[in-house]
Amino acid sequence: MHRKVLSIAHHHVITPIREFLQDSRSVGIILIAFTIISLFLSNNSFTSEAYISFFHTSVTITAGSVNLPESPLSWINDVLMTLFFFLVAMEIKRELTIGELASIKKSLLPVLAAFGGMVCPAIIYTFFNGNTDYHHGWGIPMATDIAFSLGVLSLLGKKVPVQLKIFLAALAIIDDLGAVVTIAVFYTSKIQLIYLLGAIGSIGMVLLFNYLKLQRIFLYIIPGVALWYCLFNSGVHPTIAGVMMAFSMPLSKLEKLERILHFPVNFIIMPLFALANTAILLPSDFSNVFDSSVSYGVMLGLIIGKPVGIFLFSYIATKAGIASLPSNTNYKQLWGIGMLGGIGFTMSIFTSTLAFSVESLQVISKVSIIGATLISSVIGYAYLKLLKAAPLKSKYAEDASIVESLDNLALELNPTISMAE
Repeated sequence: MHRKVLSIAHHHVITPIREFLQDSRSVGIILIAFTIISLFLSNNSFTSEAYISFFHTSVTITAGSVNLPESPLSWINDVLMTLFFFLVAMEIKRELTIGELASIKKSLLPVLAAFGGMVCPAIIYTFFNGNTDYHHGWGIPMATDIAFSLGVLSLLGKKVPVQLKIFLAALAIIDDLGAVVTIAVFYTSKIQLIYLLGAIGSIGMVLLFNYLKLQRIFLYIIPGVALWYCLFNSGVHPTIAGVMMAFSMPLSKLEKLERILHFPVNFIIMPLFALANTAILLPSDFSNVFDSSVSYGVMLGLIIGKPVGIFLFSYIATKAGIASLPSNTNYKQLWGIGMLGGIGFTMSIFTSTLAFSVESLQVISKVSIIGATLISSVIGYAYLKLLKAAPLKSKYAEDASIVESLDNLALELNPTISMAE
């Protein structure tokens, strides 16, 4: 009897859960579900105040003169998301070394696309606000939220070429690095040079260990933690530590860490990320929000500037022969990826808090970012869904090297299944 109950439970509960977790679309489904839950709790009269204040509650951890994050929101965005960037950067490094981005022409494309995706939105924002007191917000629509954009793309499942996911991941990482540099140069009042030098020393130690071919992972983790701490206190966004570590460690060690981090990143960190960053109180009257030059600049910068910039720079680069399209992809698909590039969200919201000190302007910016993210997600998903039966489908489906690449992708939810499944 006991075995029969266990068998029924396994068949009706465990197996469906396992199948869901192994489905490449589950990361997108989970992110969207937690976003909806968070917005509901944030704007429900019974839960709003407690829910929003929780993520901003002061959490003091005393360890001498050590300066650490002071709120749950900061712990999630500054500490846990470093692991997400580390995981994504691992896959980019693999692709640059032995995969899709190994050739110079293919690796150059996401760099140029990201540059175009930053320049065009900034120009559009400046067009509406260049002669106003709000001109400082030009950096807001420049960023692409890598977590949400990949989450939306994953909803299309294995019908989307893996090369598109690699391209979007590379583009978004470069985009976020550009946003970090923009924040450091234009929106940070003071860089702590001593901590910046400490960060350089820490990453130098990791590179030295790699050069000496040291094999023990903990030898890399120690300077990695020091790198994060120095960046956190330097004024530079500390999640860049994850990218720097991934590109500095030996590939063999990254593969082991990749297997360890898959589940916690996708099923713990990402849901927490969605909850914390959508804990936003929406205004009761949206008329004042959308009737603003700030809103025009932010929304049009993300919805129009992003796809135009990404596509235009990619098109010119490929036609000029200095870059090449990812294998088994076409320009129509590239336009769809550009649409998903309009999912600015967290980095854009973060930039808005630095660009504007007035709360009303921050609210306008945040609501505009959420609106642009929603529109970009819907039109990008719908557009790519219509294209997913492209003629190139059979070609990449038969390519054994692509199948192998699918098995190695680091962004998938299941440790044994790739993000492109």
